Amino acid sequence: MWIYEKKLQYPVKVGTCNPMLAKFLIEQYGGADGELSAALRYLNQRYSIPDKVVGLLTDIGTEEFAHLEMIATMVYKLTKDATPEQLKEVDLGAHYANHDKALFYHNAAGVPWTASYIQAKGDPIADLYEDIAAEEKARATYQWIIDMSDDPDLNDGLKFLREREVVHSQRFREAVEILKEERDRQKIF
Repeated sequence: MWIYEKKLQYPVKVGTCNPMLAKFLIEQYGGADGELSAALRYLNQRYSIPDKVVGLLTDIGTEEFAHLEMIATMVYKLTKDATPEQLKEVDLGAHYANHDKALFYHNAAGVPWTASYIQAKGDPIADLYEDIAAEEKARATYQWIIDMSDDPDLNDGLKFLREREVVHSQRFREAVEILKEERDRQKIF
């Protein structure tokens, strides 16, 4: 089903070790509106979505896994040279005690990822509105992380991800209109 190219969707560069920024960025790794939640949400919803838009959920869900890989790379690069003391200073001591510097699906507050973050109502239009909201929340989170970052190299990758959220939101909005038009079309028997 997938062809995996051994390269990131967009280059990830990090200027310096910055565990605090990594802590904020982990929100997009294992948070409610992060890339894992988005990928699983869309790939799950596609089973109850009309054929006219099912490919959209497959395409975007797959792309979200590529974004997850970018986030993982960013977090790794931001923490790989950090000392245990630096991690403790930014309140990542508990993470270090449990996982060393390995990535783990949790949000910026340390709360583990849960399936309750993803929704599937079974009503295609309701699900697509959920998806639009998820993309807009992710876009906002990326912007807030960019606002807190002083790393222009990292910000380049974050801006790419933020703009992809905008594109996904637009595509989901188009899908809603396609399904509304189909629903509202006069049926002649």
